[in-house]
Amino acid sequence: MIEIYNTMSKQLEEFHALHPGEVRMYVCGPTVYNLIHIGNARPMLVFDCVRRYFEYQGYRVLFISNFTDVDDKIIKKSVEEGVPADVISERYIKECKKDMQTLNIRPATIHPQATKEIQGMIDMIQTLIDKGYAYVAKDGTVYYRTRKFREYGKLSHKNIDDLRSGARTLLVTGEDQKEDPLDFVLWKPKKEGEPYWDSPWCQGRPGWHIECSVMSRKYAGSTLDIHGGGEDLIFPHHENEIAQSEAANGEPFAHYWMHNAFLNIDNHKMSKSLGNFFTVRDIVAKYDPQVVRYFMLTVHYRSPLNFSQELMESAKTAYERICNCAANLDYLLTKKGATVTPLTEEEKIPSPQAGIPSAGPAVLPSGTAVPVAVTAAEAAKLLSTENGAVSAADGLTAAEAEKLAGADAFRARFEKVMDDDFNTADAISVLFDLVKWINSSADEDSSAAFLAVLRAELHTLAGILGLRCEMDGQAAAAGDDELASYVEGRIAERQAARKARDFAKADAIRDELKEKGILLEDTRDGVKWKKA
Repeated sequence: MIEIYNTMSKQLEEFHALHPGEVRMYVCGPTVYNLIHIGNARPMLVFDCVRRYFEYQGYRVLFISNFTDVDDKIIKKSVEEGVPADVISERYIKECKKDMQTLNIRPATIHPQATKEIQGMIDMIQTLIDKGYAYVAKDGTVYYRTRKFREYGKLSHKNIDDLRSGARTLLVTGEDQKEDPLDFVLWKPKKEGEPYWDSPWCQGRPGWHIECSVMSRKYAGSTLDIHGGGEDLIFPHHENEIAQSEAANGEPFAHYWMHNAFLNIDNHKMSKSLGNFFTVRDIVAKYDPQVVRYFMLTVHYRSPLNFSQELMESAKTAYERICNCAANLDYLLTKKGATVTPLTEEEKIPSPQAGIPSAGPAVLPSGTAVPVAVTAAEAAKLLSTENGAVSAADGLTAAEAEKLAGADAFRARFEKVMDDDFNTADAISVLFDLVKWINSSADEDSSAAFLAVLRAELHTLAGILGLRCEMDGQAAAAGDDELASYVEGRIAERQAARKARDFAKADAIRDELKEKGILLEDTRDGVKWKKA
């Protein structure tokens, strides 16, 4: 049973879907006025893993994540560049999607945009006015009556009287129209040069908070299973969403609230003024995107994540161990005469209907692809039967079948920690225990069937975390079949020379490959290579 830490109750709660077999989840997306920074990337990665795990467990997931495409920052940027605001927002929506793909973050089921949902916002605002939860000021601004919603503060656990006392000193020009300092904007009048829409109250544009209330209701209904985002959104954004949605709809807005903690740079808050502000592209220019993804999952999502060059270098070294294990399995399978099929894009980013991320089949000499959506014990039973699927020479030995029967413990442990509020940090620890076990269990004497099942298990568990078991640089190199064939052949010759103690020849092969831009690395898992 999956348990989720609910920000509302401040405790772990068993997850029970509103609709059997389906999860409806809404995660607040970025305001698109610039390239996304690594702080933006954390919730994207966190909830991508949440989604993947639900799908692994057999749920259909309706995943909604919006783009805020009308905002003061977007307007400011449009004025600076002398272009319409939608040119800015559309540009950075495209760039955001590119960065998401780079980090292997799957697209949401729906990416609604605020500017395309204006009528729905006007309708909800009118409903709030009709119910007495909102009022129109003289200049056409529409405000929400915060104190009328008696449960205001239930998510952030703030006392509304304390908030009101503190708000008295925060009044700015124009807010003297408010009935109460805590009232917040639902609709605001246009300013010169800003985009605007017609409404019953004035020409203007919506406030920030109303958009998510409207878009979540349109695409997922009045009540969500899960609403998520960064912890900075708890108050006031998510608190205001609750007030709007529950007043308008008369139903609970979300059953579970999930919030990830901040990302810091060298133990300091990321800030342009401190010179420690990094976009995703700044980071992936220095580190492989898969290393960046791996690093962000090594800490539980509710704990602060500290980013530093030292920690990134450690993450790179650690992730290489996973990649080396996967590459060694491929190498051993190839030596057995198996054709190791590269991952397709569909297998790297499985559809909701796919259930378990595919490992990409390792085709045995008999022509049978090893199934991946099974437990190790089930695979062992299948492969060891006399049904003609695998020839006797390729079948599991009794010792291998016994080993695989015990390998299910890794998946059970993995599921246990992921069931515990999606603990990716502990899941990665299990993944490394699996890597250690594979490295000690797989060798040149292993059967092709045994190696294929190990490969499937490694890729399945890593795939739930969105990890491909290869660096993106390795994937690019592997895509050149002619180059790969040449390099693997020279590596085999070098290994033969070393076995014959002809070290001069072995060194000469290494130097030859280096001149051609190929770097070799001798590891306990075998020889690995990459483009320089």
